[in-house]
Amino acid sequence: MNQFNDKVVLITGASRGIGEAIAHQFAAQGAQVIVSSRSQEGIDAVANAIQAKGGQAIGITCHNGDKESRINLIKQTIEQFGQLDVMINNAAANPYFGNVLDMGFTAIQKTIEVNIEGYFHMSQLAGQQMRSQKSGVILNTSSVNGRTSGFNQSLYSASKASIISMTESFAKECAPFGIRVNAILPGLTDTKFASALTQNEAMLKMILPQIPLGRIAQPEEIAPAYLFLASDAAKYITGISLPVDGGLLA
Repeated sequence: MNQFNDKVVLITGASRGIGEAIAHQFAAQGAQVIVSSRSQEGIDAVANAIQAKGGQAIGITCHNGDKESRINLIKQTIEQFGQLDVMINNAAANPYFGNVLDMGFTAIQKTIEVNIEGYFHMSQLAGQQMRSQKSGVILNTSSVNGRTSGFNQSLYSASKASIISMTESFAKECAPFGIRVNAILPGLTDTKFASALTQNEAMLKMILPQIPLGRIAQPEEIAPAYLFLASDAAKYITGISLPVDGGLLA
């Protein structure tokens, strides 16, 4: 059953990792998927792979930390498809791994621009279109770090906590327009983005004992949470933050 037939799904940060897995799974359920990231080559590769499997996908570049780029992404989506049913804010920046006192200002700016400003503004832009449709779903990728700060990841963790609060605010204020807003909190996942942890044997020895399932996740194990929260099976769910973390936060 293709539960997302005739639905337009936009995913940022979708050239690899969790975003790529989300794109493939929505396409497999019949959605028209817009794959977005800064890399045209990366999003074209994902879109082409989806098309090769019989799915529908196109790539549109966007720098999530840039206002005009975000505006252009939503504009192009509406111009080409006339609607936006599911907005998935998944792009993220984590340019610094180290002690909080030594973080440079450029890294501070980048983290805030992408992870906080980018999510807020993109949710506004998508929500304005959804308000005119009287329906829509916004899903935000937060992190378990939004609930318990990661070691040497102070501002990244703070930005992910901000996304949880943002999700709750948007959920309350957008509900009258038929828009649901939820967040997903992935645990440690085997992606290039998380390689500073997954490729660090000392860090893994510290983290793995805290995960009841005893291992890190694969992107394909995180993506189904997005399908569920975007589906009619979750039509009475809004404002939640769903951990997909192997039991870490339990």
